[in-house]
Amino acid sequence: MNVADAKIDETLKFDFIRGDSSASTEYQWPQGAEIVKKSIAEALNAKNVSFLIGAGCSSHMIKGTNAEGAEIWTECGVPTMAPLAKEFTRAREADEGGFPTAEELKQIKEVLGVDIGDPEYSRNLERLMELLFSIRFFLKRSSLEKSEKILTIVETVISKIQKFLWTKCTAGAFSKGDTSLSDLYESFYRKLVLRDRSLPRPWVFTTNYDLFNETAMDRLGLPYTNGFSGVVERRFNPATFRYALAEQLDLTNRKWSAVDGFVYLCKLHGSISWTEDEHGLFPIREMPFQDDPGKVMIYPTPSKQNSSLGSPYADLFREFQSRIVREQSVLFTMGYAFGDEHINNIIYQALTIPTFRLVIFADPELEGDIAKLRKLNDPRIWIIGGSGPEKDRKAHYFNTIIEHFMPQRPSERIDDAIAQVLHAMAPAKEPSAVAAGDDDK
Repeated sequence: MNVADAKIDETLKFDFIRGDSSASTEYQWPQGAEIVKKSIAEALNAKNVSFLIGAGCSSHMIKGTNAEGAEIWTECGVPTMAPLAKEFTRAREADEGGFPTAEELKQIKEVLGVDIGDPEYSRNLERLMELLFSIRFFLKRSSLEKSEKILTIVETVISKIQKFLWTKCTAGAFSKGDTSLSDLYESFYRKLVLRDRSLPRPWVFTTNYDLFNETAMDRLGLPYTNGFSGVVERRFNPATFRYALAEQLDLTNRKWSAVDGFVYLCKLHGSISWTEDEHGLFPIREMPFQDDPGKVMIYPTPSKQNSSLGSPYADLFREFQSRIVREQSVLFTMGYAFGDEHINNIIYQALTIPTFRLVIFADPELEGDIAKLRKLNDPRIWIIGGSGPEKDRKAHYFNTIIEHFMPQRPSERIDDAIAQVLHAMAPAKEPSAVAAGDDDK
């Protein structure tokens, strides 16, 4: 949806919290959005800029109606971790293909004392994955007679989780022609490359397994590195994060200039396009169209280490830490509810650096770590969230951030102005057409 066409409800308000809790934090639409946009534009001009994209950015719910006229919401992207966990772990009256059977659940509970329906796992599928991989690590080294049988069950459930996540990341509405979410990612990257070429290139870190980031940059023709090198066989090589892309301005004097729009992409929890083939110094391969979901490299699946510190995860987390602890760094978090302890600890370390700034797009009323960050009353911590420009939409949603808070490129402002002129100068519609329901909604 174009910003110029957005219908803003001026009675709605959102929060823009910048440390001092005694000051008013409520802002009204659309005037408040302009204040936020100017502040974001200023933050984007910091020396080192990074983004942390969480699962909320790849979830895109669209409201519609069913055959009976009732209001329904349709997921056009990838559900967040809580709905995924709820669907996978819910109790079923009969066994369903692709989900744990009653016998598998019974064995895991009786032998291991683990109920995967417990709230800790039914709200976060990654927690269940952590547990199962830890159990598998132990069982493979156990000499107990019953270990082999329960190990087979554990590995079966792990495979089902991997296939379940693979399906959710590859077979949604976006794979059937719906472009609403991919359009948002493309808009995000179009606005991200607004940075001055004299500044270091931006870094995008994500905990998502999907390929929306890569697809958006490919379609826009933006150059980027994601830690892999090669053409026929793309393999993970952390040295590529040290590379920069430049164009030669003068062949005789060897003058170079950084290429506009270059982005560093770092997928902290792996990707559905990663696999391991035990070949050479760089065994992690990138294969966008894998035919075996059971071999995807998604958190926490290092095959030789039972920890998120195994390669390539150690290299990715090291990059995240080294980037945000630099002088004059700004980290924007979007779609991330601070539910990952590894990532949170690195962010908290960065907050010990005076020049670091943290911009959080999230519900300011959330409990847990976001509530703790808010109570710090630190002016370097900004929290933006609350009611969006329309009913049933939030200020911290990915589409709201892109359409109303991120600054526009000059060319986009011209495009919007042209769109408004065309809309205003368009011939009036015939009354019959309006009556037939063809009015611009």
